[in-house]
Amino acid sequence: MAYRRIIIADKEVRLPEWLFHIGGLTIILALLGIFLLMSSIFTIEPEEVGVVQTFGKYTRQAEPGLRVKWPYPIQIVTKVPVQRQLKEEFGFRTERAGVSTQYSRSGFIGESLMLTGDLNVAVVEWTTQYRVQDPYRYLFKVRNLPNTFRDMNEAMMRGVIGDRSVSEVLTIGRQEIASEVERQLQEICDKYETGLKIDQIVLQDVNPPEQVKPAFNEVNQAQQEKERMINEARSEYNRIIPRARGEAQQTIQQAEGYATDRVNRARGDAELFKSLLAAYQRAPEVTRRRIYLETMQAVYPKVKQKIVLDKELTGILPLLPLPQEVKP
Repeated sequence: MAYRRIIIADKEVRLPEWLFHIGGLTIILALLGIFLLMSSIFTIEPEEVGVVQTFGKYTRQAEPGLRVKWPYPIQIVTKVPVQRQLKEEFGFRTERAGVSTQYSRSGFIGESLMLTGDLNVAVVEWTTQYRVQDPYRYLFKVRNLPNTFRDMNEAMMRGVIGDRSVSEVLTIGRQEIASEVERQLQEICDKYETGLKIDQIVLQDVNPPEQVKPAFNEVNQAQQEKERMINEARSEYNRIIPRARGEAQQTIQQAEGYATDRVNRARGDAELFKSLLAAYQRAPEVTRRRIYLETMQAVYPKVKQKIVLDKELTGILPLLPLPQEVKP
């Protein structure tokens, strides 16, 4: 059987050739029936919901699956991706996503060029990730919501950047800026009843303008050199000062130990002298002889050559010392 292809409601339909040989009214009625049938059945994807309008007025929401409605133009369906994460890019556009993503930055400098709180200029590129939380508010509460949402993003970002210095924007303050913009943007979205939930603000790239980038680089290098010298000085301080303190403490402890030793020795010597004095007072002759013998006992072994003399001896006969045995 031969078929002929025709376009109905932006869809291609194959109709048998014999239909075109019937009367014109019959063909029109057949086409109208097909159109009404096709416009009455629609499919909602798992990540979407369908907002049904009857003569332009909101009627209901259609959940994912195959659904039926009154034919066009009585009812129309607008599909809203409520489970999909959407994003808006500022200062750049993604031309092709993939393993090697390509971006385009030409013509978007007006979105990213911002004035900081210390009257410097920074180029801030960021991405806003969001979801549709309330399809009804998303479609009907704000006119031209995409452009309004972009304007809200720029206003919040410029306000937060304008409260901070350029050094904070370029270095340590990026995470704080992103969190503050996310908070303020969510507040104004709720106030305007946009039906959007902000997931995340991501600062992609923050740089000084190309015209002043060399000057900024020199300033950053100087700051890094300053931090390096400060860190080196602190390291040297931490290395020398504790060691000097330890040596000083050691010297003090040694002096205290020496002082304690000398005091104890002096006290011992004093006690020894007192005991000798008491013994001498009790028996002078015995004590004198005992001191003499103890002194000789301590001194005598240290004398290498000893000569014993008798009081009646008139001469000394030298002897040849033989410390070792004479070998044959």
